[in-house]
Amino acid sequence: MLQSGMNQTKPNYNFTMFFDGACPLCSREVNMIRRRDKNSKIRFIDTASADFDPKNYGISTDPNRLIHGMMADGKIVIGVEVFRQVYKEIGLGWLLAPTGWPILRPVFDAAYRVFARYRIPIGKMFGRNCDSGSCEIKNN
Repeated sequence: MLQSGMNQTKPNYNFTMFFDGACPLCSREVNMIRRRDKNSKIRFIDTASADFDPKNYGISTDPNRLIHGMMADGKIVIGVEVFRQVYKEIGLGWLLAPTGWPILRPVFDAAYRVFARYRIPIGKMFGRNCDSGSCEIKNN
């Protein structure tokens, strides 16, 4: 039964992935995930879009510093947990299952934070033009 003034319909997605569309490494991963998301269980939101406002989603930290996601119930998750959830939705959860094991979880979470912090210099190492804060492919 609907309560007055509230829409009680369940969204048709199970998870929302917030990603930096200006980051080619991020975009590449998202494109792979989109191809595998045959049942449209994941909603993708580009945080580099001019009209993106993190406050509209209850995000209080910079979603371009660490990847963010939102469970169907509205709970925000950050870092490797986003990938664990996304891979589970596309049927590849077994690939990232070890990253959630209690003894390994802190190691993978820390490694992701280091990667996220240095993704711009990492992009430069792979021939990307990262001077603008994102990493386009260099035009030679």
